[in-house]
Amino acid sequence: MNSRFATVWLLALVNAIALSAVPMMMLIGSIIGAELAPGERWATLPITVMVIGTALGVAPAARLMQSAGRRAGFSVFVVLGASACGLLGLALEWRNFSAFCLGALLLGATAAALQQVRFAAMESVPLEDGPTAASIIMCAGIIAAFIGPELALLGESLTAVPYQGSYWLGSLCLLVGGSLLVFYRPAAVRQRTQASGGRGVVELLRSPVILLAIVSGASAYMVMSFVMTATPISMHVHHGHSMADTKWVIQSHIAAMFLPSLFTAWLFRLLGIRGLMCAGLACYLCTILIGLADASVLGFWGQLVMLGIGWNFLFVSGTALLPMGYREGEQFRGQALNDSVIFSCQAAASLSAGWAISAVSWQSLLLFCLVPMALLAVLLSHGRQHALRPGSAG
Repeated sequence: MNSRFATVWLLALVNAIALSAVPMMMLIGSIIGAELAPGERWATLPITVMVIGTALGVAPAARLMQSAGRRAGFSVFVVLGASACGLLGLALEWRNFSAFCLGALLLGATAAALQQVRFAAMESVPLEDGPTAASIIMCAGIIAAFIGPELALLGESLTAVPYQGSYWLGSLCLLVGGSLLVFYRPAAVRQRTQASGGRGVVELLRSPVILLAIVSGASAYMVMSFVMTATPISMHVHHGHSMADTKWVIQSHIAAMFLPSLFTAWLFRLLGIRGLMCAGLACYLCTILIGLADASVLGFWGQLVMLGIGWNFLFVSGTALLPMGYREGEQFRGQALNDSVIFSCQAAASLSAGWAISAVSWQSLLLFCLVPMALLAVLLSHGRQHALRPGSAG
């Protein structure tokens, strides 16, 4: 990559380190929840609350970054995330489920801010390089995918309280990643936005480009969250697979979420945005078919890998499409609308997973995923071809 991507690579490194606390929480949050919660149906509540925190944190993060700048906004939320990990560790010592959920909520709010790193990266390069910048940021998740679960296991016996050390390590990663922001210089050209400028939320949603971008991201997160949130309990508790096997499957899944980003720029040129969205839906269909046929460790591995690849194709496509739909001065509003819808849908899916995994079979849970997939397929079939190619007008 040439020098114009220097800022993108710096932001990718920040995300690789700081975001590792999130996959750590994804692995052990529901398992700890099963121990602390008053009933099994509440076991996934910490993960759900974290996602709710992400949904709630989007608008404050966008407003803070608009008024104080990207770097100040990221820094504030990194400190918040480190404090959240500290609270999560103390909640384990206190055996307090409510405090644990509060820590998860604050960690989710931090994730909301760090998710906007992809927009900061896209703003630092010309519009035509936006998909490449987004792909580089997504590649940072490969590192986080392996650091996070390893933090969970490395910290399991670090203190007398099981997994408390995992959250101490997560806090450290957030602070280390955040310290790199001292080298970050936001793109001055893209900060000229006015809070009162541009179209309102209703007008933005009337744009077929923005609507498709949002639905693609929301569908990606709904299906991914619904399946992944329930996987640790399904594998470890219901099917009796070992914690080591469960960790391997989750690590593989998270890696599969981000590894395709190494090739996304090439895939955009080959398939276009619409083609990549269709490929994402095909991967999700493979997830369901594998899950209906095989509940072994390898079966779960196959499901979760295809789930990760499908999420990548759909989420990166939506991210790349979004800037083609909003005008100068609308980026913070458009980005906040996009992420608010996406993470609200993810929260609903995560909460539903807690009910589904305790009430229905794993195969039935997978079939529920056909609903958001069908909605996106219908929208894609009626999409305007010119609005689905990088570089087209919104």
